[in-house]
Amino acid sequence: MPTPNALADIRAALTAFGPATLRASSLTLLAALGYRSDRTLPIPGASDPAAFRSMVETAAGKTLHAEKAKFAEWNQADLLFQLTDTEVQTDRSPFQDATLEPGLLESYLFFAIELRGARYSRTALADVTRQINRLFPVPVVVLFSYAGRLSLAVVHRRPHQRDPSRDVLGRVSLIRDIETSNPHRAHLDILHALSLPERLHWLAAHWLAAHQQPRTFDGLLTALLSALDTEALNKRFYTALFAWFTRAVTEATFPTNQPRTLPPEEHVIRLITRLLFVWFVKEKGLLAAELFTEAQVAGLLQDYDRDTGDTYYRAVVQNLFFATLNTEIGNRGFSREKRATHRDFSRYRYRREMQDPATLLALFRRTPFINGGLFDCLDSETATTDGGWRIDCFTDTVTDPKRREYGLLSIPNRLFFDADGLITLFDKFMFTVEENTPAE
Repeated sequence: MPTPNALADIRAALTAFGPATLRASSLTLLAALGYRSDRTLPIPGASDPAAFRSMVETAAGKTLHAEKAKFAEWNQADLLFQLTDTEVQTDRSPFQDATLEPGLLESYLFFAIELRGARYSRTALADVTRQINRLFPVPVVVLFSYAGRLSLAVVHRRPHQRDPSRDVLGRVSLIRDIETSNPHRAHLDILHALSLPERLHWLAAHWLAAHQQPRTFDGLLTALLSALDTEALNKRFYTALFAWFTRAVTEATFPTNQPRTLPPEEHVIRLITRLLFVWFVKEKGLLAAELFTEAQVAGLLQDYDRDTGDTYYRAVVQNLFFATLNTEIGNRGFSREKRATHRDFSRYRYRREMQDPATLLALFRRTPFINGGLFDCLDSETATTDGGWRIDCFTDTVTDPKRREYGLLSIPNRLFFDADGLITLFDKFMFTVEENTPAE
């Protein structure tokens, strides 16, 4: 679990990142991750791509494939430093000179490249990374900067089966499109996981014990790639999600003694499915993020209490599901709370539980209409007194102050916002339908 100070240092390095100071900004960010070295070669011409290309081609004795490397789109390029086994072990460089050792194979080279475009696909960035790696016999880590975003790329390398002196390049692992001005928590977490102290800790726990007299760089690439392993990240997410599912089944209250009922497990699965869909829509910028920020919603609800209250699910989540996402924008509005109209599931409810209804409805108005069955309310239109049933319990009808129907279903606020809450869990990951990277 990353400490707040560690994440704050990474965030500060990101928010201070500036293309005009590509080299300095890149070094500051890498230093926040524990990677630093004085071993470098200054590029003449202030990070000029042509000078960079000439230098690396001379040092490598190979020619860069300009088209595949998208060289025409480079604004700046810098060799930041060479990280050797000694720097990893001592966390500082013991060398007085500032020169590279081309023959030192047990090392990493760190590069920074500023690109002209606004967005780059995973495939495009992987192609550039692979072309730069082809020039060197050691792994190359590339930090890309473009239009207020950063991406970090590491390529898989393995020994050639017939020529042990050569490496074969495999797939490229990326953490992509980090917003420098407002980095996502998922990006902060995975950058922290990539930090040198965390990777050395991973090595000690998972890799070194299985190898006799290992050299640091024999395993560091494995450690880096493990942090960028999408499969491992997905497993971690679903493990945490299942733990929340088990907890919610126990801590939430669902309607019983109805003509039609569902088991608690089905209630929780339906809630997860609905919220997962909502989260994808939110990540596309189509829902107000404030609806999922505890500090924001707490001020909009009456007597909000995380530990003992349950108003968030009713006043925010249910109104979002049934009266917003499932209702055309022009038809949205509050129920009149009268018996003749209260079964209209397209109307907002729980006004009495809102401290600031106008602001909350303004946030709902930013939400599109989703024409699908996922957000259909499962309550019957027939009243419970006439043989109907309540499953979603989307009602604020009060026929008896001691028997409010919406009390049949209660999902505590803590299940959404405490350290292991569902919203807290979702906030730690990125959700996307685009090419995935390990943060997503």
